[in-house]
Amino acid sequence: MTAALQDTRGRLHARLLFLRDYAIVGAVVVLFVVLSLTSDVFLTRTNLLNITAQVVPTAIVAFAYTWLIICGEFDLSAGAVFVLTGIVATNLYDDIGTYPALLVGILVATAYGAVNGFLVAYVRINSFVCTLATSIIAYGITLAISQGRLLTITDSGFATIGRGSFAGLRYSIWIMILCGAMVAFTLSRTKLGRWVYAVGGNPEAARLSGINTRAVKLLSFVVVGLAAGVGGAILASRTSVGQPGNGIETVFGAFSAVVVGGTSIGGGRGAIWRTVFGVFFLAMITNGFNLLGVSIYYQQIIQGVIILFAVAVDALSRSDR
Repeated sequence: MTAALQDTRGRLHARLLFLRDYAIVGAVVVLFVVLSLTSDVFLTRTNLLNITAQVVPTAIVAFAYTWLIICGEFDLSAGAVFVLTGIVATNLYDDIGTYPALLVGILVATAYGAVNGFLVAYVRINSFVCTLATSIIAYGITLAISQGRLLTITDSGFATIGRGSFAGLRYSIWIMILCGAMVAFTLSRTKLGRWVYAVGGNPEAARLSGINTRAVKLLSFVVVGLAAGVGGAILASRTSVGQPGNGIETVFGAFSAVVVGGTSIGGGRGAIWRTVFGVFFLAMITNGFNLLGVSIYYQQIIQGVIILFAVAVDALSRSDR
């Protein structure tokens, strides 16, 4: 390979990395400006706060997904566990009250994440296959508890976390900000965060350097379970309903935000701030296009194309090293 060709490939690789890492910033800015100019409602405080409140559950799961995907693993069960949290909380409400019920739901979800982590890290089941199976189990549990019915809470106190506010923002938004800050700090400023990147980038090298790769993977799945529990509890509180389902919308929304935000699906690369941009980019597409009367079919086509583009850029940037 000639020096000129190596130089050309190097410049191309650098551009692909830049595109993967920062294209989402430009995309959000452009979309924000376009929607602000084409819709009289988009830039209002009410609409912007509504967008933010709506993305809270998905964003919290997306933060945890960022951590897990950087670690080189994936969890298909997060959506079903998300739903299970709401079912458990609404089912227990009459017996133990609002906050204990929500807490138990979150603990169940966290334990579910620990089970996933143990099966993947120590039993060595492929994470895709393992969490596909456990998502089916979680879905079955939700049906067994709810008997396929909506579990509705009429007490307004149950909705406090989901609908209450402090300093002009809903409690749920404050929780989302706290979760994002905690995950971002852990990944970027702690030894554990460096271990997560190392395990995702090269698990064998990480193991040989003395990192307990199994423990790191186990903890990563616990984080996803905890996030699914917190997100599910917030949604259940906001709607005052436990609704059985497989939660695939949550998985799709969170994963889409992470990928569009530039986190590498091959592991070892990613950042929470880019996931935040990914969450709001997809939310603005839905909200803005609804305001402009664009059909939901076209919204889904556009989102699918964007995800394919993001994955293609990631693949090219990795293969061209």
